[in-house]
Amino acid sequence: MVLVAKSALAALASRRLAQSSSSLRCTDRRFYSTPTAPTKTFANQDRIERLPIPSLSNLSTKYLASCKPLLPEDEYRRTEEVVKDFVAPGGFGEVLQQRLTEYGKEQKHSWLEDIWLKKAYLEWREPSMINVNWWCTFNDHPAHPKDLLRKPPPKGVLTTFQIQRAAGLISNMLNFKDLVDSERLPAEYMRDRPLCMNQYKAQFGTSRIPGDPADTIRSVHPCLARHVIVLTKGQIYKVDVLRADGSRVPLKELERVLYAVGEDSLHTKPEPGVGILTAGHRDTWAKANKELLAAGGANAQNIETINDALFAVCLDDHSLSKNIDISHRQIFHNDNGRNRWFDKSMQLIVASNGRAGVNGEHTPADAVIPGKIFDYIVANEPAVDPTVSEAEAIALPAPEKLVWTVPDSVKDLMKEAQNTASDLINDTETCLLQTDIYGSRYIKEVAQVSPDAYIQLAIQLAWRRYPTASGEPQGPTAMYESASTRAFLHGRTETGRSMTSDTWAFVESFDNDDVLYDTKRDLFRQAIKSQSAYMKAATFGQGIDRHMMGLKSMIQQPAEASTPSIFTDGAYLKSMWFRLSTSNMSPGKYFYGGFGPVVPDGYGINYAIGKDELKFSISSKRSCEATNSFTFRDALMRSLKDMMILFPKRSEVWGLGWEKERVREKKEQAYLGIMKGLSDAYVEKKEAIAKKYGAHKKADGASAGQQDKE
Repeated sequence: MVLVAKSALAALASRRLAQSSSSLRCTDRRFYSTPTAPTKTFANQDRIERLPIPSLSNLSTKYLASCKPLLPEDEYRRTEEVVKDFVAPGGFGEVLQQRLTEYGKEQKHSWLEDIWLKKAYLEWREPSMINVNWWCTFNDHPAHPKDLLRKPPPKGVLTTFQIQRAAGLISNMLNFKDLVDSERLPAEYMRDRPLCMNQYKAQFGTSRIPGDPADTIRSVHPCLARHVIVLTKGQIYKVDVLRADGSRVPLKELERVLYAVGEDSLHTKPEPGVGILTAGHRDTWAKANKELLAAGGANAQNIETINDALFAVCLDDHSLSKNIDISHRQIFHNDNGRNRWFDKSMQLIVASNGRAGVNGEHTPADAVIPGKIFDYIVANEPAVDPTVSEAEAIALPAPEKLVWTVPDSVKDLMKEAQNTASDLINDTETCLLQTDIYGSRYIKEVAQVSPDAYIQLAIQLAWRRYPTASGEPQGPTAMYESASTRAFLHGRTETGRSMTSDTWAFVESFDNDDVLYDTKRDLFRQAIKSQSAYMKAATFGQGIDRHMMGLKSMIQQPAEASTPSIFTDGAYLKSMWFRLSTSNMSPGKYFYGGFGPVVPDGYGINYAIGKDELKFSISSKRSCEATNSFTFRDALMRSLKDMMILFPKRSEVWGLGWEKERVREKKEQAYLGIMKGLSDAYVEKKEAIAKKYGAHKKADGASAGQQDKE
């Protein structure tokens, strides 16, 4: 067990409240839909409601319910009195509620938006890498050369397929940007309720800017930049991917400029790898940023170029093992934090063996938004050339290497950042679980419950079974998953407090042989009902964690901070010390994602529920003796299997031939994939032929017409 002083715990909890209840991460997609007749991307913004400020009564009821399974009876009774005094007429809670109400009236879009950005992200001073940034590994390319995966190229080289895939992904990213800028991306709905699309405006040209005592976020929509930054061997290049007028170029032209980057990195003097500063402590980076700007040279323009860039592209001259338990680390932190710029909202990463993914800075958006981008860009591989006429076939400018003036003081800070990053990376243990034991089809049709709530119970059961130092089962612990509040203007997320008295009653009963299976099934249904009800309330703005954050931010004087209240009671820390931090990125058809744990003795668990498969990533701290990602993975797999005993056999629901039917479906899907690849290849070749010979045909036709006139 990691031992932390009580005061340090309180400080950490205060800083991490938002992140422990943040979206890291992603949001539940169960209710998302698009209408039959697409609506322009931002057409609904004017009719979306503002996020409501929940009542103190709502806070009292839900807070006490979430604390009950976590506290001994005497502590719970004491907390009841604390809450009663806090929400009483004329009490401290009412004072803070009134201040928050007045503050909300002054805010343009939401009472929460500015508070959330500052408290959840920008005031957080620990490294963004792992603590804030998320990772996402893409499916392999449809035409991925198997030899590149079986026998990766030697370290130090870039490969042709790597550059080709990077060019295709860049092109698909530009396609998606065009959908947003032209408002051809259909507006999204939760059933019939429009969802806020504002986060799509913060995906391109967005950067986190280091500062003291807090960072800032820089984002402009539409982003008019024509370039990306490309990192390779720790060097940073400005690479135009659009012409000066914003028009597109063929894939071959993108490949050409990426090849030029690789060539230049081999034959020019290497610049200091200043990107490592973005992997270190935020105060270290803020200090180094000031000193770089003061050092003169091209530093100021370089930083401006990076911050303005549409996104970053990292061409790694190495590859980790094809084993996904290992290869995902290249996308998460690269095992050393180098060749990255962790402040860009999106870093597209392509390894030398062609494996690809994205590392994202979490401040401007929640993971469901970039998740939709990744669905699009990976589903559309292999990329198809954009429409470009021969008259427009003008070469892009040569890539521009960023040359730095780095004083010795900044070099020392770079070493400090490297040490910080290395310690953090070495302390982070992550493993993946992918199983086709079942998926959403089984959970809906056989178990007949919400797939998301089902997985939440499976994770709690795995936690219960994880052995303690004494060998006894685990007791209840605070657990959350993110609930999207995009039904409200500029909505982000709310915390779904998944650990309830009902869910824990089921978990405790499951391995108790004295409890009848009928009783276990009843407890299971009640637990599902309880968890789903909280998630629904949180989705519609009636959670408690964002409300408590808002109330706490209204404390104006140091003396008020020590006033007896919810925030000074021990239950407050316990109830938001989320040792199980979870995120649903279903269906995750095209990618695998994850994030770091939000407390030192906890787990960060990302999951995706496919039709007939489940994916999990599990992270924890190696320095904590009470956690082990691999052991937890084993407990989770056993729980997923054992929970099937509560339900009918699949043959009783689907019939005796269900297994053959699944095999037939898989073959059909594989066939459709092959046909799509052939179709895409045909379209690509057809367009290439048209470009090459179309002008001649047109000229011949004009000549024949002239002869007829004569």
